[in-house]
This record gives sequence, structure tokens and C-alpha cells, in this order.
Amino acid sequence: MTALVQHVLFVGAHPDDETVMVGGTFALLKARGVGTHVVCATDGQGGETGGLPEITTREMLATVRRQELRCAGNALGLDSVTLLGYEDPVVGPDETLFGFQADENTLVAQIVAQIRLIGADVVLSHGSNGEYGHPAHVQVHQATRRAVEQHAPDAVFYGVAALVPGVEDRLWNRDDPAHLALDITPWIERKHAAMLCHRTQHALFMRRRALQTVQQATRTIEAFHRFWPPVPDGELPDDPFAQLLLDAGARPGAEWGPARSGAPNPLETRA
Repeated sequence: MTALVQHVLFVGAHPDDETVMVGGTFALLKARGVGTHVVCATDGQGGETGGLPEITTREMLATVRRQELRCAGNALGLDSVTLLGYEDPVVGPDETLFGFQADENTLVAQIVAQIRLIGADVVLSHGSNGEYGHPAHVQVHQATRRAVEQHAPDAVFYGVAALVPGVEDRLWNRDDPAHLALDITPWIERKHAAMLCHRTQHALFMRRRALQTVQQATRTIEAFHRFWPPVPDGELPDDPFAQLLLDAGARPGAEWGPARSGAPNPLETRA
């Protein structure tokens, strides 16, 4: 009998990472009866306020972003959301980004504890480049990878936002070629609903991609690179999570190929 995926855990650096990177996949997993869980390292108080007048301090922003994360969790049907409570550094001049202050061994131990508590057989986190180079994303990737490889080796570990050939996106981790990429359009409504929860980040979502609505800024491709156990060159992952994605319509990253001139951008939905 083929093993089934029981519980999938995403470990992220900030509120909204879970929605932007794997919101559609979580909606798929929910529809398949898989347990879905998020651990978020920081409260996101270093980010943007979105111009909301009720947010006048960093403490208030942290409170709002925690609420936004729980709203998104409800929209996606998550079974649990856990915040580790690390302080998110304020973005510096010229949008300089920083990691958060944490003892690496302590962070790894906290992630291991959550993997064991949840009984996660699949662990997802940021890619090795931190997507667009965000130091906190790299920090969480490295800690999560250590947690799985050294302390929970029976789980599989995938990085998200893996590079899809021929599809341009600043989010892709350039050193992590996608083993599998999924068009999450069939589950887009749940992802839209979760994106709408992150009100403080709406202006950022749209500004970075020069778009007019949050719906347009919702990515419709979610891509994965398996780090643990390593996948031999030229082969595809053969674990139950990979099979679930393939059954849902995912394709190997190499099959996406160069983008056709004039073809619609599959990363965007149209309002």
C-alpha cells in the first residue's frame, strides 16, 4: 500500500510567507484531508504598516500581523499556527533587510519540537537563497534543514519557491531548481482569501510587481526542491508528497521550458 501524507509543516520567517509561497498547496492538502501546519519565527513587526492609521507603533504592528496570520490560517483551513515570537528587525534604508536575533541551536531545537509535536512527515521552508536574498529567510531555511537532517531524518524536507525554467519571478531561489511545480489555479480562491487577510502587506505585494490588485499579485505557480533526502541528478522525488503533487497536476520543473513570446504570465491571475 502506498504511504499517505499525514501532516505537512511550513516553517516561515514572517506572517504572509505561508500564503505567498504555499497558500495554494495548503488548500490542495486541505482538500485531500492532510493535516496542515505553520510555524512562524517572527511577528513581522519590522515590516510595512500598509498605511493603516490604527497602527502607530511597532508593537501594534506585531499584534496586527499576528491577527493577519491567524486570519490567513483560517482561510486556508490550517490545523495549527504557532508563532515563535522572535523580533523582526525594522527594514533599513533603501529597503535593506536583516535576519533576526536568535541562537541557532535554540531555533533548531524549537523547530524539532514542533516537527515532533505535529508528527510532520513533510517539512517545507524557504529556499537556500532566501528567495530574493532575505537574510531571515536564509536563517530559517538553514535552521529547518538542520532540524530535519540531524534530528528528524524520517521526514522529507522541501524548499519552496524553487526555480522554474522559463518563468520569471523575483521570488525564485536561483540555486534550487524545481523538482516539481504546481499550477494552483484550482485552489486559487482560498489563496486569494488568505492574501486578503494580510492587509498590512497589500501595498508591498502590488508595488513589487507593479500590479493594481492583490488578486493580480497572487502567484499561481508554487514550486518545490527536495533537499532531504537528496534527489539523484536527473531523477524526480518519489516520496508520498511528490506523488500527491503529481496526482494534482504538478509537472517536473524541467518540463516547463522557456517562456513563449507573448504568452500569458502563469504567475499572475487576472482581476
